[in-house]
Amino acid sequence: LGIDPANLRHYEHPQEKLSHYSKRTVDIEYRFNFAGSEWGELEGIANRTDFDLTTHSTHSGTDLVYFDPQTKEHYTPYVIEPAGGINRMALTFLIDAYEEEELEKDTRVVLRFHPEIAPITCAVFPLVKKDGMPEKAHEVEALLRTTGWNTFYDQKGAIGRRYRRQDEDGTPFCITIDGDTLENNQVTVRHRDSMEQETVEIANLVGYIANAIQNWKRS
Repeated sequence: LGIDPANLRHYEHPQEKLSHYSKRTVDIEYRFNFAGSEWGELEGIANRTDFDLTTHSTHSGTDLVYFDPQTKEHYTPYVIEPAGGINRMALTFLIDAYEEEELEKDTRVVLRFHPEIAPITCAVFPLVKKDGMPEKAHEVEALLRTTGWNTFYDQKGAIGRRYRRQDEDGTPFCITIDGDTLENNQVTVRHRDSMEQETVEIANLVGYIANAIQNWKRS
């Protein structure tokens, strides 16, 4: 979903530093580059052995021993504890997605989110606020919303500034409705990462966006 594999690693806890209940603990670490530390825990995975269920049985009086009918063995199951926080996960996506791209005349700030986790999937713009373009743009946005994608409608300011605002929000696709749309039912799809633009029939728009999401690769 967009995290650079080079920024991930496994960290094996040394035996002498394991918790008393743990037989083995391995962290998934991310290269946060916080002050004083290059790597930080993203998720911890601990083999807590049978400590939890044995302790529970001791204090509750409930027998939690499992009988395996195939091996004819009795044993207390081990507990494997994966511990990860959504806040750290979200932070890793933000760090890896953020980029300041130097262009010919200025710097473009862009969040290169994977389309499946971008807060907005498609932004829809009428080129101008007249001549039936806003009405057509609302129709296109309503069509895109039927898929369950998050959409955003914007008709304020120059089209270039609207593109840049969506770049900063991490929106992967911007759809523009112009005068030609009213005549031939074609829209312009602008891709966030490459800034390339393609003309797409409205009837094919949902399939086009779905295919682009499925085949998305970070540039």
